[in-house]
Amino acid sequence: MDIQQIANRYVELCRAGKHEQIQDELYADDAVSLEAPGNEAGPLGNVSGLDAIRAKGRKFQEDVIEVHDSWCSDAVVGGNWFSVAMGIDATYKSMGRMPMAEVAVYRVRDGKIVHEQFFYG
Repeated sequence: MDIQQIANRYVELCRAGKHEQIQDELYADDAVSLEAPGNEAGPLGNVSGLDAIRAKGRKFQEDVIEVHDSWCSDAVVGGNWFSVAMGIDATYKSMGRMPMAEVAVYRVRDGKIVHEQFFYG
């Protein structure tokens, strides 16, 4: 797949709520995940490697009691990068109901996502 196909598949799966499938299909084993500046040491933090990214996703999902709404924009592609805006309105064990929105940026190498970084707050 080229980068536009990867970006389109990401959006398709994100809109369907299939976040684990995104990781299984589209991520490289050596991918890194970076939180927004200032949140690197938070409960989800920065991690390296697909297993750590999967664990980070599970940790987030374990905190969710109920998803009320979620959305994902179309992707914007530039070079080896693509970005999407996304949001979720959910009730969490740790903080109650809270809507969140972010911009996520992804780098693709050899047909796989190797870098994700989130901007929010």
